[in-house]
Amino acid sequence: MITPEDMDVYLATEAGLGKSFDTGVRRLTVAGEPLHLYFINGLCETQFIIEIIESLVTLEKKRKESTAVLVKEHLVHQAVEEVDDPSKLATAMMSGLIVIVVPGAAFIIDVRSYPGRQPEEPDTEKVVRGSRDGFVENIIVNTALTRRRIRDGRLRFEIIKAGSVSKMDVAVGYMDGVASKDLVEKVKKEIASIKTAGIPMADKTIEEFLIKQHYNPYPLVRYTERADIAAAHLIEGHVLLYTDTSPAVMIMPATYLQHMQHAEEYRQLPAAGTFIRLLRFVGLWMSLFLLPLWFLFASNPEMLPERLSFIGPNEHTKIPLAVQILIADVGIEWLRIAAIHTPQPLSTAMGLVAAVLIGQIAIDTGLFVAEVILYTALAAIGTFSTPSYELGLANKMTRLFILTGTALFGPIGFIVSMMLAFLYLVRLKPFGAPYLWPLLPFDAAALWTILIRRQAPERTGIPEINRMDSR
Repeated sequence: MITPEDMDVYLATEAGLGKSFDTGVRRLTVAGEPLHLYFINGLCETQFIIEIIESLVTLEKKRKESTAVLVKEHLVHQAVEEVDDPSKLATAMMSGLIVIVVPGAAFIIDVRSYPGRQPEEPDTEKVVRGSRDGFVENIIVNTALTRRRIRDGRLRFEIIKAGSVSKMDVAVGYMDGVASKDLVEKVKKEIASIKTAGIPMADKTIEEFLIKQHYNPYPLVRYTERADIAAAHLIEGHVLLYTDTSPAVMIMPATYLQHMQHAEEYRQLPAAGTFIRLLRFVGLWMSLFLLPLWFLFASNPEMLPERLSFIGPNEHTKIPLAVQILIADVGIEWLRIAAIHTPQPLSTAMGLVAAVLIGQIAIDTGLFVAEVILYTALAAIGTFSTPSYELGLANKMTRLFILTGTALFGPIGFIVSMMLAFLYLVRLKPFGAPYLWPLLPFDAAALWTILIRRQAPERTGIPEINRMDSR
């Protein structure tokens, strides 16, 4: 039988009660018996705790009932659970719930009030028109933002604890009867089997446990910080993973072409949305093939027809053309990294100095030819136009691979490196879903939907990719 005195001793060992300044206990007498209330400062709503205490301190036994029953009936809160496992009480307390213990019973009450920011539009998924409420670091807020958009009883959010020390809250979100049951069970099983002390990087750490992709650069899940995008994918039958402390929600399964979708396309007219989408695919092509293809023609001008003979540098320097391209391409990546680590007021000035002055001086001194800077910049623009940050990085690495093959082996290297990259993508099957669907296996209707932004009345049914068995 749980008693307040025993719980004091247990929490002193398991939760640092009396040793850590932010662990607290309020000892009261209710109906002639001791009542202890345990909490974590900073994670609970003080006003709720005061109201609960006020409702309890005046209780008196008027019937032949135990103090435990009396307290349970007068707890003025909607989320009250009776628990008899001390380990669950300690975990609940450390998660921000309050624990009330009386002789013979213990209750956990959800009065969490996590510190954090208000929902705002995510920087990486901005739209001209549309909602501005993005996900935050609070899992309760994030699930509420999603449920506000899907008022259907089939929507499920199942909480699982991950990490033996951190005990991070992870919610598996799906539409019951719509999402693949195999995928839902697989995801829940994988999360429950995570053997690690903590989840320091939240969703990214969980992704590495779910998908053993090792050094594969291509993203096998999709992330979003927009509640409307999350809701749309739930309705389509995807499974979503909400991780506490992270504003990004993981979408599964996700194919290569699904990473190219953006909310802006659905916030404009179908014609405008299609135009924007096709421009993104042009940018995708530029980010992958423009630099290697230009280098191939510049190195082998005899391959060009007469009307395209202008392609290639008009001047030559002592630095090989392939080395110039590699330096310029890697240099742009350095600029991106530097911009991330530079304070906002200085990042614009840093970008101007690096991009304008360094590039122009490199041309004027004869280190680089102007065409190298031009085509490298165009390839970088194509990379930045890719909606998925992770896919953009993977495409950049693939571009360098194709460029290296072309520089070493000429036209044969260009063709072989492209084929190797393509075959590598073909063999990827995250959660049993072909990564290049609907190209392979070919699905004309689905491919048309991905390339052309269809009107809402025409978008019906669940994508075939979400019907495939998870393996």
